Amino acid sequence: MFLQIYADGASRGNPGQGAIGVVIVDECGKKLATISQHIGIVTNNQAEYKAAIAALQIAHKFGATEVILHLDSELVARQLTGRYKVRSASLYPLYLEALELARGFSGFTAIHIAREKNAQADALANMALKKFSN
Repeated sequence: MFLQIYADGASRGNPGQGAIGVVIVDECGKKLATISQHIGIVTNNQAEYKAAIAALQIAHKFGATEVILHLDSELVARQLTGRYKVRSASLYPLYLEALELARGFSGFTAIHIAREKNAQADALANMALKKFSN
């Protein structure tokens, strides 16, 4: 099974209250799952990684064999593909967790996309932040 995943993390304050948003779509374009979840105090990059990790965990539950992970975080996308080194001690454990999950698929690609192309995941992350702040 091939899945397209759109994931986004948000942090208000950096570090501050954070949330994740995820949209998982099958090969026919059918939306299979979404996540909109508050995750506590994090940096923006920690939130991005936590979104990717949550998305990959769900992809495994669906039995995905191939995944394309779309992220509007250039840093996280390029770290997961090996183009950038992980220099932050606080990101390294999250990177390792995401990488381990990614290795569980026969095909895995992380792609950096423009924020506008990740609008649904961004809206889900912001919705979780808004619910928490109300």
